[in-house]
Parts: sequence; structure tokens; C-alpha cells
Amino acid sequence: MFGDDRFRDYQPASLRKDFVSGITVGIVAIPLGMAFAMASGVKPEYGIYTTIIAGLIVSLLGGSRFQIAGPTGAFIPILLAVVLQYGYENLLIAGLMSGILLVIMSFLKLGNLVHFIPRSVTIGFTTGIAVIIFTGQLGNFLGLDHLEKKEYFHQNMAELFRHLDQINGYSILTAFIGLLVIMIIPRLFPRIPVLLVGLLIPTLCAVIFYPGQVETIGTAFGGIPQSLPKFQFPEITLEKITMLITPALVIAALGAIESLLSAVVADSMTGDRHKSNRELFGQGIANIVSPLFGGIPATGAIARTATNIKSGAVSPLSGVIHSVFVLLTLLLFAPYASYIPLAAMAPILMLVAWNMSGYKAFQHILQLKTSDSLVLVVTFLLTVFVNLTVAVQVGLLLAVLSFVKKKSEQLQIDNPPDPQKRKQETLDLTAHFQIKTFTIKGPLFFGTAQSFEHSLMASIGRMPSVILLDMQHVTMIDATGEDKLASIIENIKKAGSTVLVSGLPDWGIELFKKSGLYEKIGASCFFPDESSARESAFRRQETAD
Repeated sequence: MFGDDRFRDYQPASLRKDFVSGITVGIVAIPLGMAFAMASGVKPEYGIYTTIIAGLIVSLLGGSRFQIAGPTGAFIPILLAVVLQYGYENLLIAGLMSGILLVIMSFLKLGNLVHFIPRSVTIGFTTGIAVIIFTGQLGNFLGLDHLEKKEYFHQNMAELFRHLDQINGYSILTAFIGLLVIMIIPRLFPRIPVLLVGLLIPTLCAVIFYPGQVETIGTAFGGIPQSLPKFQFPEITLEKITMLITPALVIAALGAIESLLSAVVADSMTGDRHKSNRELFGQGIANIVSPLFGGIPATGAIARTATNIKSGAVSPLSGVIHSVFVLLTLLLFAPYASYIPLAAMAPILMLVAWNMSGYKAFQHILQLKTSDSLVLVVTFLLTVFVNLTVAVQVGLLLAVLSFVKKKSEQLQIDNPPDPQKRKQETLDLTAHFQIKTFTIKGPLFFGTAQSFEHSLMASIGRMPSVILLDMQHVTMIDATGEDKLASIIENIKKAGSTVLVSGLPDWGIELFKKSGLYEKIGASCFFPDESSARESAFRRQETAD
């Protein structure tokens, strides 16, 4: 294991940091694992088993130094739909099949394909999933114990309204106590594991002051076994494979997206660089092994990975320690989980839904009022009211059609083809002189945003005092391209450099004004052409000298 390059420069002092971060993220993972499992329609211990097994395997075999894997909120609508339609046993088979698909994707080196999914699609379905998770906890929050889980959002809402006369005041009180703890504790005691405390305090209140008045894990699921999960190979037939191939594909696709996005977040927080295809391999093996022990599908968890990094993790050993800690907790304290009220779990999942909703990004893309806004809204609505499979398929189709439309509108017939314009289908970055100038040619959209970032940052090298972006030959910019450009400019400004923009067409200026990027760069930093921008750059440099 220590031959792994993710353990390079590992020092004895690093072990202490990994131990602390592993314990910290383990404390966070326990309530989340149980909550995600219950919200997915299965017993809470299956979420714990997934946390242990998937967390361990991904830490050992994955492509990120800091990735923490386990059950996640993004999977809840998919897994619940599979459980309702096919049953828990078939969910295990679908999870195993998704693991095989992820391994195949890793061997086919498809890890970079996630960068070609438009931001409007990912934000659309992520926000939709957040709405489903949040509203799915209203029943537990209100103490409606006999709700029948339905496949569609509107059916669940109708079921909720039909049972409003059965509201349990003790459940609402328990949920409010948990909600207040989650909101107040981080402000007063930022180092305390808020999710665990947010579970313990309302549980103690319910046990001490009004025992037997709210539904608990024990009354709903019979408690959590104080033992290791048993190995059991599911009965797989050709008929089941055919029946479950679509859910397995959706689980694999979302698992790949979620895990690689989590790895990208980890890279941005640490300056490290993950190996995407190796990450898919690790996630695939985890999802093959986890169902053999009753575990549900897992992927990289952004919040737990961020917690791992913030807690001082140095290597994947922190993920291993996190899994061992959860296992020991299961063996020692499982019987006490029976006392946890379902109402105490509701605020935790509601907080998860709020944090994953991406409401700021959603609002940002809406303000652009472009075809990306349409893709966003359609993907969101289909995720909520139909299902994620249809939402992603339609969202991607709309994004492709939008791109084709944008490209077709650029076709010019009046004049003979200009040789310079033939080159505009690829991004060309050219640096000039000491004040570095980069000429950007072609479309800056979801298909080129990643390569644009890599090419530009690699070309900059040592950061100069002024960077001039000549954008007169940019033919289009979508929401993904605008977001990537905003991120690059923010990093450049953090490094102490000034960014100037020249030749940006009027439609680009209007887009930047809508998104707020125009103000971030500064109105005085935009110029009609390269020569005026360079004169300003030289004046700035002379002034600085």
C-alpha cells in the first residue's frame, strides 16, 4: 500500500494528522450513512456497512489522495425508486452491476468525459435531487409515521397532505431541537462534530422528557445489529440483468460524476491532482464488493472529503482510519442507535439537501437568460417530477441542440471563407512580450472549458504583473465557459496580477454584466482592441515600476 504514489513523502508525523482527520470524518459519516440509507428506503445499518466497505476500498484503490466514499444524498431518489419498483435484493444486484460498469469505464479511460457534461445539466439535477431529499423529510419532521413512499414527487406530496391531521407535536419539537443545534453549535463551537451532536441532543431530550412519544430507529427498523455484515452473493439471472441494466447505468453514471466532481473539489482545496480513471476503478470495485455485504451504492462524498481535508488529512490512510472507526463504533454502540428518533434525522438530511442544492449557481445560470437557463430549468423540473434518468438524457440533448444552434448561427455566406476563421474551432493561446498577452480563438463552452483552463495556466508559467486576454476571436461562451473563466481570473487576481480584456464582442460584454464577471474584472479593464489594452498595460507597468 505504501508503494502508492499517494503516500509519497509520508512522514511519521503525518500518521497523527491522518488519525485525527480519520476520526473526525468518521464521526460525520455515521449519522449521514444511517440517514441516507433510511431515505433510500432501506435499513440504517446498510448505510453503515456501505460507509465501512466502500470507504476502505476507495481509500486503498482510488485515484485521489483525500477522497472519502460512502452513501450520498445524490443517490437517494435513484435508490428509493429502485427499492420501490424492484425491491432491496435487486438494488444490490443493480449496485454490483454499476460497479462492473465503472470498472469498464476506467479501462476505457472515460474518466475525463465528466468534463463534457454541461454545468447547466449538473446544477439542474443536483438542485432537483436536493428538493426531493428536503421534501422527503417533511414526514419525519412532522411525525407522520404511516406515510407510504411513492415513486413520484407529486404522489409523495399528496400522501403527505392526506396525513396532515396526524401531525405529532413531539416529533416537531424533536426536529426543531436538532435544527437549532445544527444552526447554533458551528457558530459557538466550530470544532465540535455538529452532525453527531445534532443527533445526540434531540435523542437525549426524547428519551428523558417524552419517552415513547416519537418513532425511532428501533420502532421503525428494529434497531441496528451489533455485528459485522455477512457475506452473501445475490442470485443473479439473465432476466434480472436485463431488467436492472437501466438503473445500473444511471447509478454508474451518477457515481462517476459525483466521485470525479468530489475529486476535483479536493484538488482545488489542496493543489493535488487526482487520477480520474483510477478513481473510477476504485469506485467500481467498492460498488462490486459493497452489495456482497448488504451495502448500497456508494460514491465520493464532497462534504466528507472536504471535512477530511480541513481536518488535516495527509494521505488515503485517513480514509482507512475513518472506515475502521465506523466499524468499531458499530460493534460497540449499535444498540444505542435504536433510541434515535426519526425526527432527529430529518434536520440532518434537510441540511444536506440545502448544502447540495447549489441555489447560488442555479440563480446565477438563470440570470444569464440564455439556452443554458432553459437546459437548467428543464433538467431541474424533470428530476423532481419524473426521474433523474429522463432529466439527464433530455438535459444533455437540449445542451447539444443548443450548441448546434449556436454554431449554425455563426455560419457566414456573404464573404469567401477567411483562412483565419477556419482556425477558430480550437482554442489558440499565444503569449506576447513581458506583459503576457493571450489570444483566445474559438468557442469557450462546456466542451473546451477544461482544456482552455489547462492550456492557459500552463502557458502563464511565472505569474506576470499584467495578463491581457484578447477575446476578439471568441465565437461563443456558455455558462460552463463563463464559470471556468471566472475561476481562472479569480486565481490570477489572488496571485496579485491584473487582468485586462480586449476585443470582447458586445454579446460577451452583456453576458459578463449579467453574470457579474464584468464588475469582478472592473469596467476600466475592458478595451475595444488589443493595442489600447497593451498601452494601458505598459502604463500600469511603468507606474508600478
